[in-house]
Amino acid sequence: MKNFMVDQSLRELTEHRTVELPIACYETIIHQNINGYIPLHWHDEFQFVHVVKGHSVFQVNEMNINVSEGEGLFINSGRLHMAKDNEESGCVYICLNVSPSFMISQELYTTYVHPYIQATNLSYLHLVPKEDWAKNIVEAIVNINQLIREKSPYYEIDISSQLMFIWKNLIKNGFSLKYEHTEIIKGQRMKQMLNWIHQHYHKKILLEDIARAGQLSRSECCRYFQRILKKSPLNYVNDYRIQKSLILLKQPESNVTDVAYQVGFNSTSYFIDKFRKSINMTPLAYKKQKIPKSFLQ
Repeated sequence: MKNFMVDQSLRELTEHRTVELPIACYETIIHQNINGYIPLHWHDEFQFVHVVKGHSVFQVNEMNINVSEGEGLFINSGRLHMAKDNEESGCVYICLNVSPSFMISQELYTTYVHPYIQATNLSYLHLVPKEDWAKNIVEAIVNINQLIREKSPYYEIDISSQLMFIWKNLIKNGFSLKYEHTEIIKGQRMKQMLNWIHQHYHKKILLEDIARAGQLSRSECCRYFQRILKKSPLNYVNDYRIQKSLILLKQPESNVTDVAYQVGFNSTSYFIDKFRKSINMTPLAYKKQKIPKSFLQ
């Protein structure tokens, strides 16, 4: 089981680079994550995905995208996103994260990369191989993954060439860029509210507190969460507390009551009820499943 590490603002803490290059390319098996899915997060890097097995549902900001085997996805810099296995398909995908500054030469960055990062209507692109430009990108993702694995002579140059090929195909599909200041502000406010929750989840949280963090009214705060996360702010708080409890429950010395209070629940029975609904088992059953019996004796 893998724990997906993010900071208080949901920014992913994984360092997306090899020793030589500001990129990372690896295979992800969704159900192996400690949560059973890839939780909501963001990062400065571009993300290119190629599903090699099964099918998944990616959420990028408020949009859900079904990505099937053989297809791919481009996720723009700074966008909130998460991924779930669709119908327990055993989804596996290649994930390529690239620093935007490394896509093409610095001399061309201002003209050909920066405008795409800033565009408010380009959170993602679904890469369906029946389109030549999308097929080219998916094949290049596979090539880069192979290059990193083999590390043959001059592979860094080959990777750089593949990245430029990817970006040329992405921008030449004719996507029209738009820039709406209100959408930029909405994204900033959502991150501010999530950041506040992640700093204070272990304390008592009121709806007014979350709304204040985003400089919104209570009703507008609820609309933000429903639009982007499809749940209320306080339901998100409970879900985040459950995520945090999974890590604590795997510690041999922990007990359910202490964990409940550490993550912000003021009632053990309420914690158990929410945990069962989210994880489909009690906290104690989860603990026994994750910790060897020798530690529990």
